[in-house]
Amino acid sequence: MKLQGVMPALVTPFDAAGKIDFAAFEKLLTNLREAGVSGWVPCGSSGEYNFMSDEERDSVLKFVKDFAKPGEILIAGTNAPSTAGVIANTLRAKEMGYDAVLLATPFYTKPTQAELIKHFQTVLEATDMPIVLYSYPDKDGIELGWEVLDALADDPRIIGIKESSGSLQRAIGIATRYKGRIQLVSGSDDIALDFMFWGADAWICGPANCMAKAVCDLDRTYRSGDLDKARAQMATLYTAMNILESGKFVQKLKYGCEIQGMPVGECRAPLGPLTDEEKADFRAAMEPILNW
Repeated sequence: MKLQGVMPALVTPFDAAGKIDFAAFEKLLTNLREAGVSGWVPCGSSGEYNFMSDEERDSVLKFVKDFAKPGEILIAGTNAPSTAGVIANTLRAKEMGYDAVLLATPFYTKPTQAELIKHFQTVLEATDMPIVLYSYPDKDGIELGWEVLDALADDPRIIGIKESSGSLQRAIGIATRYKGRIQLVSGSDDIALDFMFWGADAWICGPANCMAKAVCDLDRTYRSGDLDKARAQMATLYTAMNILESGKFVQKLKYGCEIQGMPVGECRAPLGPLTDEEKADFRAAMEPILNW
């Protein structure tokens, strides 16, 4: 399966009562499609999956699946604290018709590298579902190390890795060490153009929720071969991307959607709202992006 283009790591809209707001969700997805995204990644970390019940997660996956058109890639976040939970979530996504799943390390447990190898192999054996690995050590507390990737790289069902370490050196290592085996997927948004230079043909992108036109345009510009223009566009995006990466990522994504005229509600507790100062800083960084 070839992963290509900008695939938004979708936020989950909530209404004032804290319920999933499907009307706001449809407006968001329509806007993203118009901007030119290539697929959909619901129930990832940007989607607050760890704050939702299984029933809510399934309702989000079904809604996005029903919205999707043929040819749009569907990747479901199916992570859980346990291997059994990941298998159950993955089998439900498979039954719904998803193309692949996005899996980070099981949260809270901090498995060893050997335990991670066994975990992913067990999920593969039980589900036979294509997997995009998700390396986000700042959030998960551990890295999907070379030991894990070496053990999984020759399984054709391990189709890619969303690399969110923020380390360009690691991205280069993945691109060169696993060329033709594991697709490098950009997940470090403030250095996304550098990932493209090193072969990342897909970008699972949280910022796409609130700056879809800009990130899709950057992707298109790079593909056209106009590298000077791509560098200039990345420079315009960089400040907002860097502020996102500095903390309160999901809250800022949702505030960015509000700035763009697509309110998606607040995050669920324990995530709290942005301060007035944080809002002002992010709004200022978004100014050159609003009329892209």
